[in-house]
Amino acid sequence: QVQLVESGGGLVQAGGSLRLSCAASGRSFSNYVMGWFRQVPGKERVFVALITKGGDKTYYTDSVKGRFTISRDNAKNTVNLQMNGLKPEDTAVYYCAADLSNSVLITRRFTSWGQGTQVTVSS
Repeated sequence: QVQLVESGGGLVQAGGSLRLSCAASGRSFSNYVMGWFRQVPGKERVFVALITKGGDKTYYTDSVKGRFTISRDNAKNTVNLQMNGLKPEDTAVYYCAADLSNSVLITRRFTSWGQGTQVTVSS
């Protein structure tokens, strides 16, 4: 099973930018669909973005379209989330996720998760 470690979270003012990174251990990183989710206290974890195994297609939740960009580097076993135009409502713990099955393109039910990184956007 792939191990995932997120980094890059922090405190930023509204309108600012952050870049989250997720490092994956092991081989065959390119066999995984990769995603980002976020969770606020008391609420369920929700989908933010995902990228296909080859990096040719990306999908976003409506609230981040045009502001966030997901990308991956299969040679470096990393997936990134560039977040621009941050809003206070983007405040959450952000989780990296991985799955071998293309079914997650529909279900969003990933099986491997990182430990999360906190993003706080002040108004």
